Amino acid sequence: MTETAADTVGTRPPLTLVKNTPTPEPVPTNPPAADPVVEAVDRPDNPLADWLSVPDAPVLPAWARSAASIKSNAAAFGRLTWWHTQYHGFRVPKYLVKTVLLAARGFFRASMGLWPTLSAQDHTATVKALRAQVKARPEDVDLATRLQMAHFERTRTRRWRFGAASAGVAAAAVGIALADPALQAGIAGAVVTPLAYLGRGKETHLLDQGAPPLRVDMSAQQLNDALRAAGLLKSGRANEDEKDAPRVSCSMGPVRDGRGWAVIFDLPRGGGKTASDVLAKREVIAQELGVDEIQVIMSRVRASKGGNAGRVSMWVADDDPYLGKPNPSPFATAERFSIWDPIPFGQDARGNRIEVPVMWQSMFFGGLPRRGKTFTQRLMTAAGLLDAYVRHYVADGKGGADWMPMRAVAHRLVMGAEDDAIEALKAMLAELLVEMERRFSILRELPTSICPEGKLTPDIVQRYNLPVIFVTIDELQEYFTAMEREDREQVINDLCRIARRGPAAGFVSNFASQRPDADSVPTKLREIITLRYSTQVVDRASSDMVLGKGKAAQGADASVLSEDHVGTGVLVTGPASYVTVRTDYLDGTGFALLCQKGRALRQAAGQLTGDAAGDVTAAADASGVKLAPILSDALEVMRHSPRMFTTDLLAGLVNLDEDVYGDFNAERLASELEAAGVKRTSKQVKISGTNAAGYQRRDIEAAVPAEILLAHG
Repeated sequence: MTETAADTVGTRPPLTLVKNTPTPEPVPTNPPAADPVVEAVDRPDNPLADWLSVPDAPVLPAWARSAASIKSNAAAFGRLTWWHTQYHGFRVPKYLVKTVLLAARGFFRASMGLWPTLSAQDHTATVKALRAQVKARPEDVDLATRLQMAHFERTRTRRWRFGAASAGVAAAAVGIALADPALQAGIAGAVVTPLAYLGRGKETHLLDQGAPPLRVDMSAQQLNDALRAAGLLKSGRANEDEKDAPRVSCSMGPVRDGRGWAVIFDLPRGGGKTASDVLAKREVIAQELGVDEIQVIMSRVRASKGGNAGRVSMWVADDDPYLGKPNPSPFATAERFSIWDPIPFGQDARGNRIEVPVMWQSMFFGGLPRRGKTFTQRLMTAAGLLDAYVRHYVADGKGGADWMPMRAVAHRLVMGAEDDAIEALKAMLAELLVEMERRFSILRELPTSICPEGKLTPDIVQRYNLPVIFVTIDELQEYFTAMEREDREQVINDLCRIARRGPAAGFVSNFASQRPDADSVPTKLREIITLRYSTQVVDRASSDMVLGKGKAAQGADASVLSEDHVGTGVLVTGPASYVTVRTDYLDGTGFALLCQKGRALRQAAGQLTGDAAGDVTAAADASGVKLAPILSDALEVMRHSPRMFTTDLLAGLVNLDEDVYGDFNAERLASELEAAGVKRTSKQVKISGTNAAGYQRRDIEAAVPAEILLAHG
């Protein structure tokens, strides 16, 4: 997959997220790549060859080869028209003043041209000859008389015309003064327009020559200059004209495509450069084109798309294509979804929908904090919430509020990276490995008519009650840094087994880490992950740690993203397939509502199991019963412990919500719990041989309303 529209992960329009809903056919959103250009070859032995051969070049221009291209160019033309309308509209007063000045100049020119005629200064040849004779013989009275008579005859009709014209102008002026204002404006326009036209000069234009402020106005010459400056094209010899230097051949464009320019070009042969060399020079090419590299989207055109090793598809955006209002996730309003369908994920730079198939896959998310990494990882898990036959195993090393809503759905939920949480994580992984082996033994025994490929199918899922298992672990580095060496190696090996063998048994691994280095997330685990996504990182080396070695050199570089690109990252789906995606937005409230929908779906299908089935806080939320926040939060912190010291409980509450519990002390905690109905059977608890002030989980559970305990055990 590449950054072109034809090679994105998925190009289907937004789904009506209902299980087994037919999906419409994909609609191309970009101009298709032109067929390869075939050079003509002279065949002197067969003069009919040129007539009989059919050219392989398309007939239609690049902008008219698809409905989407026509639409995008029509939209660009509309935006251009609107820009010119605004540009000239603001200058109407200036144009009116300029018109009056030009009309005054035109009136002057007309008067100067007509004055000799109106004043009878342009005499005929006869009159001029007589005048010359009179000057030579002033004493000839007869000759002077003849001159006067000739002049009189010549100018008599002009005097009548001059007088009639003057009277007509005066009458017209009086009539105009008494006419309706609209008629006056029309007459004024009819008079001023020809005078202004007459008053213009060779370099005088009534309208200003405005040009839209396009950041990129690409042409073939600019493209060649940029590639030549990047060292991808040879320069002409010193004694040759530069136009004789090697140049690329464009099989499409440059042509306007949406809010940018698209071009597909072939590098000239004999230069020793390939499409991969062009991708590696992305930053230099962007600099030569005068844009930021985030605006330059380049990819190879593979043979399946009519390409070759030297063909490159390039799209240059007018501005940063990843900024603006985020797109809401379709899951926010969906009621159901099948995890067997590709998951709606986001949009690429050109607005194409990106969908990611997750069955038979494992996923890894990385990047700097506060760049939308957890939101994106949670988006994948959200897809499984709307499928009742997906069982969730969730662990959050940070132990914050991001994954707390999953207690309504998760079969197993581990929060935090304390000693008890690490033990719970180890137990969860052991349970997953046992379940994986159990499934393989079942699949081996099934006949090929039911299980033809030895893998899980939608029919097997429901017939044998083998739901798809979503294994979500966030902040992996928190667990690895908190573990002893032996535990760390065991957990890594367990995760590798799940990621490597689990997909065939219906396991979908969904891992994330802020620091994907060798110490935080071992290479042997990262290298077996099939789908990778990275938000902004500090450098190309960090990008390769998340996306794979050498991916930055191929163009999949998350270090080019800035702090403004929240929710945007680079998605790699194969050895040579990547795309920069602005993911759909699903906030915490929307995720919590999805968890409640998922709980209701599982209750209806008999699939609510594990921790979610016995979670009194989740049961209270589902029943609409108001549970005191201090009760639900304390139970959440003590999820893996039957008893806890007060100091540890306070630390857990602060980690859960520092804004609420940051100022709590032992006295205030006791007061709040007592007000919520907690009656302590003992103020001292014994843990690992140490007695100290603390709480029993059973005392806090006893404060939960009885109707919830009766309804949900």
